[in-house]
Amino acid sequence: MYGLVMNIDVLCVGHASYDLVFSVDHHPAENEKTVADSFIACGGGPAANAAVQVAKLGLSAAFAGYLGQDIYGELHTQELQAQGVNTQCVIRGESPTPLSTVIVKPDGNRALINYKGDTKPLAADAIDFSVIQPKVILLDGHEQFISVPLAEHARKAGIPTVLDAGSVHDGTLALMGLVDYLVCSEKFALQLKDDEHTALAYLATLAPCVVITLGERGLIWQQGTKIGALPALAISAIDTTGAGDAFHGAFAAGIAAGLDWLTVLRYASVAGSLCCTKMGARLGLPSKEEHAAVFVC
Repeated sequence: MYGLVMNIDVLCVGHASYDLVFSVDHHPAENEKTVADSFIACGGGPAANAAVQVAKLGLSAAFAGYLGQDIYGELHTQELQAQGVNTQCVIRGESPTPLSTVIVKPDGNRALINYKGDTKPLAADAIDFSVIQPKVILLDGHEQFISVPLAEHARKAGIPTVLDAGSVHDGTLALMGLVDYLVCSEKFALQLKDDEHTALAYLATLAPCVVITLGERGLIWQQGTKIGALPALAISAIDTTGAGDAFHGAFAAGIAAGLDWLTVLRYASVAGSLCCTKMGARLGLPSKEEHAAVFVC
C-alpha cells in the first residue's frame, strides 16, 4: 500500500518519543536513592499516542513526525505499525529518538524528564503529505515548520483541524489561530491568562471551537457564543500520563466519525478518564471495547 494515496480518518502530526515509566511509592528527595515498584517501556508523545488512540477506537490513523534510526525509534515504529497506525509519513534519521522518563507516584500524578539531544524540528518540506487524504488533522505543535503550512492548506481544503495545546511554546502559539478546534490543557490556559474562564473567552476569539481540559474537574468549552462545561468521569486514577493524548485522539476520532458536538466531548472525556486507570500512557489508551463499555451515546 506504500506509495499510494491513503484515505485516513485522522492524521496526527507532531511529537513521538520513547517512554521509560517508573512507578515509585514517593517522590525521591535530594540525593536519595530509591527503588521503583514497576517499570514500563513503550512509545509515547502526544501526536503518536493520539494516533494509536484513534486506531484503538476502530478508525484509521496515520502519524507524521520524526523517529531516530536507533533502537528506540525502531521499537516505536514497530509498535505503531502493530497498532495499525499508518507510518508512511514518519521520517527516520540519524539524530536520536526523543526519550521521556516518567516517574509515577501513588496518587497517579507524575513527573517527566524529556531528552531530545541534538534532534531538530523537521523542515517544512520534510514530509510529502499528498500521500495521505485525511478527514481530520490533529496537530500537537511540536513540529511547527511542517504543521503551520499543513494547517493553512487544511483550511483552504476544508479539512477540520484540531490543536492539542499542552503548553505555551512557539508551535502552539503559531497554530492556535489556524485551527478549527483548539483543545488545550489547564496549564496552557493559565500560561496565557489568570484563570481558565478568562482564557476561554480569549481563545474563543482565535478559534471557532475551544475546549479547556481541567483534569478531575472535567472541562469547559465555547463554540461560537455557546458556553458549557462537562464533569469528569469518576475514576480511581493510577497514572495520569497520557490522559490528554487519549482525550485529543478520541476528540479527533469523534469529529471524523461525524458525532455531534456534545457527544464528541463525552466521547473524548471517557477516553481520557479511562487512560488514567492503567500504568503508562500508551498502555493506558482504551480499546474500542473498553471505551464502549463506559460510553453511552
